[in-house]
Amino acid sequence: MSKIAFIGGGNMASSIIGGMLANGFQPEQICVGNRGAEKCQRLKETYGIATTLDNHAAVADADIVIMAVKPQVMGAVIADLASSISTGTVVVSVAAGIQLSNLQGWLGESRAIVRVMPNTPSMVRCGAAGLFANELVNDEQKASIEDIFNAVGISCWVDDEAKIDAVTAVSGSGPAYFFLMMETMQKIGQELGLSEQVARDLTIQTALGAAQMASTSEYNTTDLRLQVSSPGGTTRAAIAKFQALDVEDTFRQAMQAAQNRAREMAEEFSK
Repeated sequence: MSKIAFIGGGNMASSIIGGMLANGFQPEQICVGNRGAEKCQRLKETYGIATTLDNHAAVADADIVIMAVKPQVMGAVIADLASSISTGTVVVSVAAGIQLSNLQGWLGESRAIVRVMPNTPSMVRCGAAGLFANELVNDEQKASIEDIFNAVGISCWVDDEAKIDAVTAVSGSGPAYFFLMMETMQKIGQELGLSEQVARDLTIQTALGAAQMASTSEYNTTDLRLQVSSPGGTTRAAIAKFQALDVEDTFRQAMQAAQNRAREMAEEFSK
């Protein structure tokens, strides 16, 4: 039974822990190291897991260490902990913009390392995570890490670290794209005469239903769109307007901007 240590007990760590415990992990497998006594106590009471103010104690016998601290402090935290992390332990980073080369440098020697780009729907166990491992991570470790992130959604491995930036553009930042569309639909629904509550309820349920159809249907999203776009109908009129305004290119530019910013962040944290 793997021992998993979380360094940092914020929202992402808390959501992952909740999902793990709901999917077969045992409280005695998990320990959280966090500097805030109040947060440690809350995690202990909520999940029945071990917590400590001493990060070194948290990682001492861990098989997997999940670094869930802010990118700005990651270097200092890992460098301080490096001597306490066993050479057989796999270190997992969920911080945007922190490259394997940075993590390897802070750890001080050859280590098994996995970069993960999760997203905020992990908090409601509908997350999507992209993962990349260096060559020192074995198949058993990969399977254990998949189990952790599948507990709060789905996980997908990529074969090149650079593709983590594409993951960031698609799923890491993606929830905000959908929130923006939902925000816009609600606003315009009200302009068309619906009450705020009705516009909100219809928008959210429509988004939920479309996602459910896309995830369970034998048809791809293009086919699903065409099925609901009857010639001469209301949907076809709306889609034609979107296409005339070249919404696809707008998305392309926006997602490329997200990818470019991820690369810039990596360069900033490497200095």
